[in-house]
Amino acid sequence: MTRAHIAGIGAYAPKRILTNSDLEKMVETSDEWIFQRTGIRERHIADETEAASDLGLKAAQQALDRAGVEPEEVDFIVVGTTTGDMAFPTTANLLQHHLGCRAAGSVDVYAACSGSIYSLSIGAQYIETGKYRTVLCVGAECLSRITDFTDRGTCILLADAAGAVVLRPASGDSGIIDADLYSDGRYGDLLIQPAGGSRHPASAETIERRMHFAKMKGNEVFKVAVRMFEDCARRILERNGLKPEDIDVFVPHQANLRIIEAAVKRLGLPLDRVVINVDRYGNTGAASVYVALEEAWAGGKIKPGALVLLAAFGGGFTWGAALVRW
Repeated sequence: MTRAHIAGIGAYAPKRILTNSDLEKMVETSDEWIFQRTGIRERHIADETEAASDLGLKAAQQALDRAGVEPEEVDFIVVGTTTGDMAFPTTANLLQHHLGCRAAGSVDVYAACSGSIYSLSIGAQYIETGKYRTVLCVGAECLSRITDFTDRGTCILLADAAGAVVLRPASGDSGIIDADLYSDGRYGDLLIQPAGGSRHPASAETIERRMHFAKMKGNEVFKVAVRMFEDCARRILERNGLKPEDIDVFVPHQANLRIIEAAVKRLGLPLDRVVINVDRYGNTGAASVYVALEEAWAGGKIKPGALVLLAAFGGGFTWGAALVRW
């Protein structure tokens, strides 16, 4: 099969920055406490006029421009998001309209913070099978909209951003070599937004009980997330006859610096091969891997021919990895 090649990449973060010092004025916490436990110093927060599709639109436009692709050439759009503009129409539908991709099909992927890997994997398969020639994959989140700023366990982590890649058929050895997707619903209660769906539709009671905000059991999430990172990374490497030392650049989901460091240590990867920007962005969910990948590429960390490993985990639980030859 033809490989899917990343022909263009883009990212966008809102202008407003919420620092740890700002949070000190909002909830019982401190800059030192936050940084020691998460590695985060600041995060971007959307203003009242911005929704997930607005962030995704700017990232997608940059990716299309860099790929030299006109919106009319896009065949399909896959958007990973947990915080879409509304239940329906989908955020992908809104993007399709605002970008002017008149001939494109579109779909949202609801895989929490793994939405980057899930959207990339789905988009790549359309290219690999020859069904489509141009697929736009986007991760866009306004996680601040489901953040309880009275809960210091979550409000220090969650943030807003978007990233996007344009996939086209590869020439030569470059492109997406492989991708793996996993899930395990047994861990669903560890990271959850209890209300807003058909189980607990919006009501005075759900609002009073603050059930529309993200809830997390932090210690349990930490333990499971580290295992997931190591598990999916080792599986995809072994299946492709590779070892951790073969990886030139590792781009993990930017959930928490301590999780990243623990997973990297278990894999035996040197930190200088790992892309880390959680200190400046926080956890941006399905946008996280795309934003970190764009920053690494724009900063010259990823050279042509580099072997890049992407990995993410998210509520559900979902997790996955992808191998890319740049």
